[in-house]
Amino acid sequence: MARGYARYVLGLMVAINLLNYMDRWVASSAGPSIEKDLGISDAQFGLLGTAFLLVYAIAALPFGYWGDRGVRKNVIGVGVAIWSVATLFTGFARTFGQLFLSRAVVGIGEASYYPAGTSMLSDFFPKEQRGRVASIWGAGSTIGIALGFAGGGFIAEHYGWPKAFFVAAIPGLILAGLAFTLSEPLRGAAEQMGQAVAKTGEASFKNFALLLRIPTLRAIILSQTFLYFVLASNAFWLPTLLQRRFELKPGAAGLLAGVVIVVGGLIGTLAGGWLADRRAKINPKAHLQVGIAGFLAGAVLVTAAIVSPLNAGPIPVFFPVFLLAVISLYLYSGPFTALSQNVVSPGLRASAVTMLLLVAHIFGDSHSTYDVGQISDWLGGNLQAALLITSPTLLLLAAIAAATGLRTVKADTEKMEREWAETSTRQPVAEPTTATPA
Repeated sequence: MARGYARYVLGLMVAINLLNYMDRWVASSAGPSIEKDLGISDAQFGLLGTAFLLVYAIAALPFGYWGDRGVRKNVIGVGVAIWSVATLFTGFARTFGQLFLSRAVVGIGEASYYPAGTSMLSDFFPKEQRGRVASIWGAGSTIGIALGFAGGGFIAEHYGWPKAFFVAAIPGLILAGLAFTLSEPLRGAAEQMGQAVAKTGEASFKNFALLLRIPTLRAIILSQTFLYFVLASNAFWLPTLLQRRFELKPGAAGLLAGVVIVVGGLIGTLAGGWLADRRAKINPKAHLQVGIAGFLAGAVLVTAAIVSPLNAGPIPVFFPVFLLAVISLYLYSGPFTALSQNVVSPGLRASAVTMLLLVAHIFGDSHSTYDVGQISDWLGGNLQAALLITSPTLLLLAAIAAATGLRTVKADTEKMEREWAETSTRQPVAEPTTATPA
């Protein structure tokens, strides 16, 4: 497979990731309309996010195992098809129970994509490029969030919230078909040491549990557990906060939130991957250091944005400060994704992502939207105070957790490379065609 094909695969994966996050966040922008139409509270609406994330985390277990044992393009295609159909049915929901069930099924579909996709891309691109590749891939998520916010709010305001889900579902069925046509790369095709193989037998419950014995991977997972709470709760409640605090209409709030997320997310994601790959040539700790710096800056900037003056409106203070906060918080994306692959064997890379999703979502963001909604209800609908209580504290904890991996990252990366070189010679060798690293 030529280098150009690897870039085509990356482009398709970016498109799927865009749709992934658009499907997730279209509900957030349409939230006030859904609450009014179905007569549900902040806590109930927050529970919809919990339903998605909790199911997403648990469903990642079987799909992650399948991703390390089976054909990854098929895992991706099946997942995209499931979540697209579930999104379509969300538009037909007329009760809270129906809405809850459809959003939970979206989590099942999306759980298949990320572990298999991360593993597959790591076999198309070498270690030296993975930070940038992961950042480009992650950039799709920021565009997807923006489209979900802006498009969801606009469609909900002018055509009704069900149609927002109909529009989000259709492209997914097309992308699912394209995923099934991809060529599957060999495992380990982009490694400097060891040989590329068709499949491995490494994926097992025992080896899955042993992944937590890798210190750097533990640090990444714990750090992202704290971070995911902040990212999910802020993104989920941002359109509602703008509508309540600055009295914006749903379309305007969704558009403003979308602009902040897409611009800040793109800048932060792409800059983080580029900076980490560049610094990693001379400093093996660079991937972690970039993320830590972003978390610390983000803690200060998120606080400043939330307490910004009300009488000035959202543009003079809130918008630029929150934009800088988003840039800072997204610096981690490419570097941490790349690092989670660099310290893990090619035969267990989908499992490593599954471990991250399981821990970080169950203990991090699966309950975050509900928690913030419940705190808001306790405080009389004060989302501002609810976000101030949670966000800065958890970002500081994310930075501390990531810092625990600084002394182990070099050793863990070198250990993986040595062990893969030894074990790959005992794995089934594939057909002569192998993926050429881009």
